[in-house]
Amino acid sequence: MTTFDDRENAFESKYAHDADMQFRAEARRNKLTGLWAAGLLGKTGDDAAEYAMAVVSADFEEAGIEDVVRKVASDLGSLATPEVVRAKMAELLPVAKAQLMTEF
Repeated sequence: MTTFDDRENAFESKYAHDADMQFRAEARRNKLTGLWAAGLLGKTGDDAAEYAMAVVSADFEEAGIEDVVRKVASDLGSLATPEVVRAKMAELLPVAKAQLMTEF
């Protein structure tokens, strides 16, 4: 292989790794958001974990975060507005990334 091929393969590998890490970080953020919302709803233990997984699953409905925001804000009702949910998700993304970095 030439140096160019090696560099191309390295960039492709980095892109794939970065995309995988972003997906994992977003899924972790959604789980943390679900746990936060579960706490506001008074759920604990297995109920909280189950709700968090439902929030993670909601992210597969459409691209972007609006499907998650819609689910959580709807479930929380008067406890939080969609803007509060978006702010919490923005706050939790760096937390999720830090958690993932400690796992690898």
